[in-house]
Amino acid sequence: MTSLHCIPGFTPGIEAPTTPSAEGWHLVFIEGQLLLLADAAEGQVLTPQPDAFTAARERHYLGQLDGRDCWAQQASAAPEGWAPQGLRAAMMQLDDPLLHLASRAAQVMEWDRAHRFCGVCGTPTERQPHERARRCPSCSHVAYPRISPAMMALVWRRHEGRPQLLLARSPNFKPGFYSALAGFVEAGESLEACVHREVAEEVGVQVQRLHYYASQSWPFPHSLMLAFRCEWAGGEVREQPGEIEHAAWFDLDELPGLPPRFSIAGHLIGDTLAWLRAGGDGPAA
Repeated sequence: MTSLHCIPGFTPGIEAPTTPSAEGWHLVFIEGQLLLLADAAEGQVLTPQPDAFTAARERHYLGQLDGRDCWAQQASAAPEGWAPQGLRAAMMQLDDPLLHLASRAAQVMEWDRAHRFCGVCGTPTERQPHERARRCPSCSHVAYPRISPAMMALVWRRHEGRPQLLLARSPNFKPGFYSALAGFVEAGESLEACVHREVAEEVGVQVQRLHYYASQSWPFPHSLMLAFRCEWAGGEVREQPGEIEHAAWFDLDELPGLPPRFSIAGHLIGDTLAWLRAGGDGPAA
């Protein structure tokens, strides 16, 4: 699970070095879409570029990846040979650690876009040199990058001796695609309370034996996904109108379409499958 916890070879930073590296990783966005090489070979959709790759005045330093400086910035048009692509599709083409670097870059750019003006008095804000923050020169309100915690819960049970997973699909999922349950943490709520509440609200069942699995930064737009595996404790499946299109128990050899492995949902489901097939009551996966 190291791929979810850190970016191998990456040292985060905020203040750009006096002399940037000759080549760097430039995460360039156009209206929320990430620029990728238009005719790249597999695994080369993003490559190190000279520091003069773009002429953007406003950019954000992210740190260094294997000795190369990393930048996030906006652009108004794509340079020749590059094309904008939706962030979710772009991330599916990137290997670690670029996938996580793109996630970080997208969230920094979204924070910068959403806090150009003070949320208290409306005055244009100013970037701060020594921290990731925008400060209002009028009322001194400071806006830091926002993180929205959300829980993910994969419910399992044994039915007539067979292990099963409770999977669900929302109305906006592609046909045949199911995943674990998920929902945002409410103000004043613990993660554990959120798991119990969201599972009960979305599919009408109760859970027990919560096991924390892992977390993943998720840039849609600025979530921190915290995943749990939990055991069914009672109740019949009942879909929440408007939120869950269909939910059901699935035997391990009759699973529907599942999330890609690059997402924490894909990791959670894949590792839980291995855990259940190995017995399901031994050491955590």
